[in-house]
Amino acid sequence: MSSTLHRTRTPIAWLFSALLFVGCLGLAVSCVSHSSVPSPNVVALQDTTPENVHVGVFADAEAAGQLYPSARLCQPCHQKQYQEWAVSPHAYAQVSPVFQSFHAAVIYLTNGTNGDFCIRCHSPVGMALEEPFSTENANRAEAAFEGITCIVCHRVDQEYGKISGRMKVHTGDLFAPVYGPGGDDNLQKALASNDFNLKSKPEGSGNPTHANAKRFFQLTQPGFCGSCHDVLGNNAFRLEEAFSEYKASPSAKNDETCQDCHMATVQGIVSDYENGPAAVVAGNPTPDRRLTNHLMAGPDHSVAHPGIYPHNVDASEFATIREWIAFDVDAGWGTTDFERTNPSRDQFPERWRSREDRIEARRLIDQNLERLDYYMGERRSVLQEGYRLGQLRVGEMSSGGFEFEVDLENGTDGHGVPTGFIAERVVFLRTVVTDANGKQVFFSGDYDPNGDVRDSHSLYVHAGELPMDEFLLSLQSKFITTNVRGGEREQVLAVNYSVDPLPFTRPPTSSRFLVGRPGGSRIHKLNIMPGDKRTAKYEVTAEQLAGTEGPYHVSVEVVAGMVPVNLIAEISVVGFDYDLSAREIADRVLDGHVVLWAYDVELQPGAVYSMPTRTGDDYVSKYTFEEQHPERSHSTSEHDSHASAGH
Repeated sequence: MSSTLHRTRTPIAWLFSALLFVGCLGLAVSCVSHSSVPSPNVVALQDTTPENVHVGVFADAEAAGQLYPSARLCQPCHQKQYQEWAVSPHAYAQVSPVFQSFHAAVIYLTNGTNGDFCIRCHSPVGMALEEPFSTENANRAEAAFEGITCIVCHRVDQEYGKISGRMKVHTGDLFAPVYGPGGDDNLQKALASNDFNLKSKPEGSGNPTHANAKRFFQLTQPGFCGSCHDVLGNNAFRLEEAFSEYKASPSAKNDETCQDCHMATVQGIVSDYENGPAAVVAGNPTPDRRLTNHLMAGPDHSVAHPGIYPHNVDASEFATIREWIAFDVDAGWGTTDFERTNPSRDQFPERWRSREDRIEARRLIDQNLERLDYYMGERRSVLQEGYRLGQLRVGEMSSGGFEFEVDLENGTDGHGVPTGFIAERVVFLRTVVTDANGKQVFFSGDYDPNGDVRDSHSLYVHAGELPMDEFLLSLQSKFITTNVRGGEREQVLAVNYSVDPLPFTRPPTSSRFLVGRPGGSRIHKLNIMPGDKRTAKYEVTAEQLAGTEGPYHVSVEVVAGMVPVNLIAEISVVGFDYDLSAREIADRVLDGHVVLWAYDVELQPGAVYSMPTRTGDDYVSKYTFEEQHPERSHSTSEHDSHASAGH
């Protein structure tokens, strides 16, 4: 089996890819960029002030840091918040090679007219600095690479409403004011105290800090989250509706906020907040106050090299992004066993020829892997709160076959599940029926050789090599686009196919108020709203039971993933950052598939089961990818194990 993703293409599709690679060499260069972006040879700002920041500071890291300080500078005093944020989805927003290529592919397919629409949320600092829309992350300013970094929330002082991330982040060095929920009483006391040895201006000695922490009350309100978490295109396309779903939810009616679920002590449920010092300066804590958790786990997880993510101050100072991706973690570099073999210096890149450097790199990577493992545990927990496996009901059973059904429920009051980027969220039921001898007689929710479920987007189903899974219950919503002569079709990316080679996104010429979407595309929502459920109905036929004997067992698993593999195939036309291949990313995406809830019961006629198992790290799935597809050698033995992708 080829190591590349399987896909069947027409000659015009091959031409499409060829034209792309001629015109846009992956992410190494910008496919579309602002005309005002200076040459990388520009190394100094030209009379830049906060008022004329848009002069192009892309190539001047020091100047960019003076305008938009890195989270690294916040870390010495706010270590708790930094450690939580550094492994969070917010911190991963721009790191993600999947996002980068998705964004670049949509720009290409819309002939540049999508502009900064996607990256404006994922890297507000990068767009404020007028960085290219698409480039290697190694080329970006430090705070731009950090995605939703500290200043993206704490240098905003206005209520913008649902504006799809197009907010002003105030400029200024570390000493400039920040904005928080409580004002700066504690800060001013600390500045006046000799215990903290603080300084609020560049001159003099002491621990640097911002001069003011101004109160911005909306930071504690859902409306602040809604500035990014409702995504509306300039053509009225409703890409994400997490905030709108919340506003119509029982949680909103009960005055429960986004922060109450996602920034309190327990991920995914309304819980109490921690109390403690907001800062610890030179070992001295500030007075206790309410603290929020900046981890905010969700369905995304890292597929990047563990040397560059999670964000790690020591790791970023020890090696560059390009140096880290040349460090072979899987080969064991820096481990005791590997270094005992006395490997030849010549087998390593120049940066890693030093044994001492390899050992130190391994120490830093092990730190990051431990943090990734913690995040993956919190990710499982928050997903388990969002989904519930309801009743399993069995009909009459005979040698002529039988039927059974199972409910999948929304476990939260706050929004639909999944929410946000619902057209690319993978949540489905995997159901396997076996006989008394363990022989499989029925299955649904299995993978094709690429790692996709057998739905209408599976490349193997498209090619006619596998049948569609007619019993599949999937919560992945679908992009629907209008064809040239009427009618609609599903698409992986919401860009219409056209006989015209130049599809554009553009503002509508008439009001979209009544229909709420552009004329050429929409999302068919398949997620589950609060208080609702979806029921999967299964039928085992006499033909499937032939040659088997009872009693029969059923395994029903709720499986959640980050994105479908077919999305990786679709966006691979622009390449991937960090020298990753589509197959490598797809395998790491599959490593993040996790079983949330499961039934494993003997089927009895007329029985009703209502006590599913909440799975943990020790759960072993009844289904393995390798057993079904032995032709594909995969990096892990259990896709549904608690694993940290990206290493």
